[in-house]
Amino acid sequence: MYLKNLQLQNFRSYTKSAFSFGEGVTVIIGPNTSGKTNLLEAIYLLATGKSFRAEKDIEMIQFQKDLSRIRGKVADIDLEVVLTKGEINGVATPQKKYLVNGVSKRRLDFVGNLAVVLFSPSDLEIIIDSPSIRRNFLNDSLSQVDREYRQSLITYTKAIRQRNALLNQARERGARNEKQFAYWDSILIQNGETITSKREEFMAFLNKAEKEIVDCNIIYDTSVISEERLLQYKDAELGAGVTLVGPHRDDFNVQMHIKSQIPNPKSQMYDVKLFGSRGQQRLVVLQLKLLQLLFMEKALLERPLLLLDDIFSELDDAHIHLVSEMIGKQQTVLTTTHKEFIDKKSLKDASVIELG
Repeated sequence: MYLKNLQLQNFRSYTKSAFSFGEGVTVIIGPNTSGKTNLLEAIYLLATGKSFRAEKDIEMIQFQKDLSRIRGKVADIDLEVVLTKGEINGVATPQKKYLVNGVSKRRLDFVGNLAVVLFSPSDLEIIIDSPSIRRNFLNDSLSQVDREYRQSLITYTKAIRQRNALLNQARERGARNEKQFAYWDSILIQNGETITSKREEFMAFLNKAEKEIVDCNIIYDTSVISEERLLQYKDAELGAGVTLVGPHRDDFNVQMHIKSQIPNPKSQMYDVKLFGSRGQQRLVVLQLKLLQLLFMEKALLERPLLLLDDIFSELDDAHIHLVSEMIGKQQTVLTTTHKEFIDKKSLKDASVIELG
């Protein structure tokens, strides 16, 4: 599985551009604002059906344009995402359309044709930011390789929106329609159990896998959803107007091992978010990305495409060496402002794209 080419029309800073990629390493060099991250965003969109940076899809459409197209070829499969502002020449259109070999597909069936792992400076947020960022890491890892997880997550997300709307209505009226809640509760419980089960399997893999960079454990803080727990939080939900239990409330934290200074040394652990230095947090993120690669490789029986977004300017020499060890093991597309940031070994057989 590798991306052969990419064509962009009215996507971010690209009016009409085309790029080709080999099976090895492609280095994209250019100053800030030259469109390096935009290019990786387009690849990520073809793989996952969504952006890793835009809050709304409309942000990816070039200014004063009504439509954007992102096309790519993976093996003998043509992938395309069409973005619109909801109207073209006065005619209402879908805001996002997915096509495989020219045939319209649901996102459920579009995702899975190309798998990617993205590593960027902002990934430090996985450790230090809100639980939603960590849930995104779980979803990105599992959705690309597991159709059942993808289906359950889509259904669960839609059901949460419906149930929260009912809670808002119930809060305004001061009473609940129990028949309506019973329907959506059933959907949430069924799909929530699937999501939780597969996340637990993923966490088990992360903890059992050999750690090449830093010795750490991932502690999964699961919010179990069941009839009993929904009943337990019934009154609190009526007051809050939102669903208070379920996988949409999951979180995890990472604990590093340190050697004890006492005479009988034992391994001790501490929460990297609370007590780790920025350097340690960066090492943990790098380790998580390596484990994500391994997990997806095991599930797909081939390595996913690795995207590295201008990370070398953020790393010291030791970290750069660690990342360089990752580069040659799968198709890799990386961006940098200066070629000098990349070691000569990685550049030796790399293709180079220079942006103005």
